[in-house]
Amino acid sequence: MKYLYLVTALLILGSCEKELELEAPSELTVAGFWDSENGARAAHTGLYGSFRSTNFTQWLLGGIRSDMWGGQTFESPANVELIESNFTVSTAPFGGWAGLYNEIHQVNDFLLNVPNIEFDSEADKQHMLGQAYGIRAMYYYTLLKTWGAVPISTEPLATTDPQGLSKPRAPQSEVMALIKSDIQASLDAFGSDGSFWLNKRVYWSKAATLALKGDVYIWSGTLLGGGDADYTEARNALQEVASLDVELVPNFADLWSVDNENNKEFIFAAQYEKDEALNYYGLMTGRTTEIQPQFNSDGNPMSDFIVNGANRYGPSEKTLILIDDNLDTRKKSSFTRLYTDDNGGAGYPNYAPGPYFGSVIKKYDGTIDGSIRIMDNDIPIYRYADVLLLLAEAKNLLGEDPSVEINQIRERAYGENYDAATYGFTMGSEAQNTETILEERYKEFIAEGKRWWDLRRAGDSYVIDNVPFLSAGEEYKLLLPITLDMIGRNPMLEQTPGYN
Repeated sequence: MKYLYLVTALLILGSCEKELELEAPSELTVAGFWDSENGARAAHTGLYGSFRSTNFTQWLLGGIRSDMWGGQTFESPANVELIESNFTVSTAPFGGWAGLYNEIHQVNDFLLNVPNIEFDSEADKQHMLGQAYGIRAMYYYTLLKTWGAVPISTEPLATTDPQGLSKPRAPQSEVMALIKSDIQASLDAFGSDGSFWLNKRVYWSKAATLALKGDVYIWSGTLLGGGDADYTEARNALQEVASLDVELVPNFADLWSVDNENNKEFIFAAQYEKDEALNYYGLMTGRTTEIQPQFNSDGNPMSDFIVNGANRYGPSEKTLILIDDNLDTRKKSSFTRLYTDDNGGAGYPNYAPGPYFGSVIKKYDGTIDGSIRIMDNDIPIYRYADVLLLLAEAKNLLGEDPSVEINQIRERAYGENYDAATYGFTMGSEAQNTETILEERYKEFIAEGKRWWDLRRAGDSYVIDNVPFLSAGEEYKLLLPITLDMIGRNPMLEQTPGYN
């Protein structure tokens, strides 16, 4: 484990290494790794490399099974079984809990050892601990949302013996209690410190913990019986975020510029940089041979478009129609739509299924280096728009008016085209408000890996009503099965209900 930290901390996240200011390599020997502040800082760096390594998995878990995907691609589509919820015990996806316990054990090691290390700055030490507790809560929340009952482990990995590693699945209530406990521990460690580590948004912060708290308590209130008490906790946490140096970026399109990725809307983002690690949105671009003969929706040829990647995920027709509003800036900022002809030079201002060829991601289109497109955008996990719409959810569930938050998002989306009489939202019934919030989140977070979680958080019926590959009676599929191999290695595990 200690060797793992050395390799992780010193080889990954190269942009962070210069911030560590290591004084003496001898201080990072295996025997002395947890004896020095430098060792703790190296381990802290490693936490973020590990988080980034799980980012694509978390994106898949949070979005791919929703109604957002499953549309036309111009190469072989990926993860069709997940999109269609077409899996059994024998074909269960994400074996080994998607590898998330590897990262949890790393955080556990950090949380066990760092409190015993003397720091030059106690404030730095507490900030690091606040980050670690928040990250562990995030991992367990992902596990809970995906599988429901999961094993709980809060100690470092001390053995590789299968018998020593075997643990049963803890009930969802116990997993949620741990998540809430970690959130509180994170807030306690941060205290009044709302700063962003190194003034960067690629590190966890108090604002991130409060955003997570709002998310978690809405889930708990709706799906685990917490009710108004949990919704109140969520609302209060989300309202507090506004005081922590965050804001909506005025122009939606500016969010996705690599030069602007440390903007104040990003609360926490996974970091990607050239020569370090590239993000997964190259899977939503394509090859020259397919793209360059086509035309964009304005009727302009794509012959000069620089590509890098493949076209494995296509937005569903529902998605294309939903955001087919030319006054909403999120339309052209999300995808570039390709057509097989230019429609006599007029293009296709609105979706035309016949000549439609496919879509290329616009939201995360990276940077151009000569003849190469580099997918180096940071990927936001939480941004302030997320907080506002989560706050709208919490208020709605408490019988309060969510219109202020919804209209903030709409006003930014329409910019100079915004007209309150046309686009302004007025409070309706709780059910009507829920539908509106879900639709607004759909448009706002296109391709950000959130739609499946949004539907799940709203309640089972919203998933069944919106996802075309699920029907009434298949609610058990909202949680994933575990593999037979997992049960074989750990006989204390029981299969997810409904899959036996």
